[in-house]
Amino acid sequence: MTSVDRSDDVLAGQPVLRLTDATLAYGSRTLWSHLDLKVASGEFIAVIGANGSGKTSLLKVILGQQQLTHGSVEFLGGPVSRGNRRIGYIPQQKLADDGTPLRARDLVGLGLTGHRFGIPWPSARRRRQVDELLSDVGASGFGDVSISNLSGGEQQRLRVGQALAGDPALLLCDEPLLSLDLNYQRAVSELIDRQRRERDLGVLFVTHDINPVLGMVDRVLYLAGGRFRIGTPDEVLQSPVLSELYGSPVDVFRSQGRVVVVGTPEAHDPHDAHAHPDAGPSLA
Repeated sequence: MTSVDRSDDVLAGQPVLRLTDATLAYGSRTLWSHLDLKVASGEFIAVIGANGSGKTSLLKVILGQQQLTHGSVEFLGGPVSRGNRRIGYIPQQKLADDGTPLRARDLVGLGLTGHRFGIPWPSARRRRQVDELLSDVGASGFGDVSISNLSGGEQQRLRVGQALAGDPALLLCDEPLLSLDLNYQRAVSELIDRQRRERDLGVLFVTHDINPVLGMVDRVLYLAGGRFRIGTPDEVLQSPVLSELYGSPVDVFRSQGRVVVVGTPEAHDPHDAHAHPDAGPSLA
């Protein structure tokens, strides 16, 4: 992979992403308020919290799909906008329908040309770019295979490649491990972590379960009840902090390198498109 010089993007001390006094509300319900968040180049931040706490809504704000109620959000020193190719996005894992007439390399190639109108003309340069992306995400061996014949973990590798195609400075991951088995959770997590280190990417990783990425995370943003806490995993994921955040007793247990949070009140917000009504609040 070719190294990326980001000296023009991120000046010394300037974050990739900055939210200042940010508040997001739907009617009388405030998802979070007075949020100050800076994401540095190369930093991995996990975003966690109960259903409806505003995790996916935060990503929508950064993608320019949702306006803040109050405050500001900046990306690379300027305002956010829809379709900014320097922001990569990895969605939840969703299996392709049987018979989908799309090869693995075609899916990754959409990251290069999917924002343009019409069918892209084949070219040696575009094929080389796709081959490099397939190699970067460990998918060279099935580049010409129909995506409907690939496993969920293999398809998610391709979505990582697609998200990297725009040479992003920031990678937004919206529950990318959902429905994957433990082996693929580990593989996809390690893939994202390796790419952020090699490309010096800022990463916001929304997840219900922090354990697959616990050893990779620099900081945790925990959203709950219109409030938030941010810090290292050891600073945030402890009983006194979460009990204060929720306003009720919350227990945090650690066992064999895993974290289990018990006792968090469950919420559901219809505006949070990826809230999972059947998911419990535990991070185990």
